Amino acid sequence: MFGALAHASRRHVLVVLWARGGAMTAGDIARRFSCSWPTTTRHLKVLVAAGLVRVTKVGRERRYELAADRLRGVVGRWLSWFEDERA
Repeated sequence: MFGALAHASRRHVLVVLWARGGAMTAGDIARRFSCSWPTTTRHLKVLVAAGLVRVTKVGRERRYELAADRLRGVVGRWLSWFEDERA
């Protein structure tokens, strides 16, 4: 998961999905970025493999949905390591 989050473009995809209600088609996502279609789909595949995004096929399109629960769960647990319990 952290490897998927390491790339700025993939983090941007997650922010765009969140800002647009949590789900968008692949075409809608690609139009929001200046990179090529193959690069966009490669980023989406990494996000899906990491479990940060779910994909469903709707007709001829693929709809990508932010897996906010998983993102919050894993990142939240990781951030808890940095809570200052000494205070």
